[in-house]
Amino acid sequence: MLITKASEYAILSLIVLSKQDTPQDSETLSRELSIPKSFLAKILQSLAKEGILVSYRGANGGFALAKKTSEIDMLSIMNAVESKSPAVFDCAPSQSSCPSDKANVCSIWPFLNKLQGKIDSFLSELTLEDILE
Repeated sequence: MLITKASEYAILSLIVLSKQDTPQDSETLSRELSIPKSFLAKILQSLAKEGILVSYRGANGGFALAKKTSEIDMLSIMNAVESKSPAVFDCAPSQSSCPSDKANVCSIWPFLNKLQGKIDSFLSELTLEDILE
């Protein structure tokens, strides 16, 4: 599945953070978005690790956007929070990595690969700013 709960929660969190002037802590975001705190904390840490968010420690700490909304693309968000690249299909990214011994005769893989490429291109061009409009 392309958009998992992790990706959905990451995007929702970024939308909220984009509208804030000060860092927001994971507990506040968790409450506001009705997302389990421990799950959201992992998502926010992943986004910070990839440079999408910046993390502040201390009493007034929390998370804030590290970049402008126009510089944060959907593919980067999804890649940051998923354990593998987001894919529409469970098909292998290349015929050589296909777990089936029939990859060399698969007639649908070229189509799925081309479609995935178009989706990846679209997601890399679609920014947080675009979905805020």
